[in-house]
Amino acid sequence: MMTVRQIERQWEAKEYERLFTDVMSARPEAGLKLGMEATRPVSAAAMALIRLDELDQSHVRLYSKLVRAVLAAQERDGGWGDIVTTAICVRALLCGDGNGPAIDRGLGYLSELQKAEGIWPNVPIRRMPADSYVSALLLYQLGTQPRFRQAVRLADAVLWFSANEAWLDDDTRDLWRRARLRCGLPKPAATPSLC
Repeated sequence: MMTVRQIERQWEAKEYERLFTDVMSARPEAGLKLGMEATRPVSAAAMALIRLDELDQSHVRLYSKLVRAVLAAQERDGGWGDIVTTAICVRALLCGDGNGPAIDRGLGYLSELQKAEGIWPNVPIRRMPADSYVSALLLYQLGTQPRFRQAVRLADAVLWFSANEAWLDDDTRDLWRRARLRCGLPKPAATPSLC
């Protein structure tokens, strides 16, 4: 696990890909197929913020630098380029009881992209097909957050996963199960579907 000093050294040296990789290395979602660009400073900043929060180090000077980097990268539509990066950035900003319009805009962005069946597409275009892996990652990252639960149709997502779990690939099924356990989500009995 990375220390504050290691995070700070890599951030100051602009070693964003290395920082992202090192922060992710010991995380449950580390080996998973993330749809983020690890070379982007915002991805590294968001994951570093999450790690600093886990270390209870939100008081260090680096923390506010990372928050500013995440805020500066937010796009007009409220997202951070893609759905996974947006989820990570919103989670990072929610650390330490974060609050503010950037979080609201990020949650609005994610809410707008949720498909009728309850899950999200891989790319930030609403007409694109739903992606179960991206959706499971979104629930894993934000499912414990009350503000996220209020902003999206969580029950629809849980029902979709429950109905389609048998048809998920192994990585997605594993991530969905982790998300369900982490968030205390129910496993309702559902009839199988091919949605």
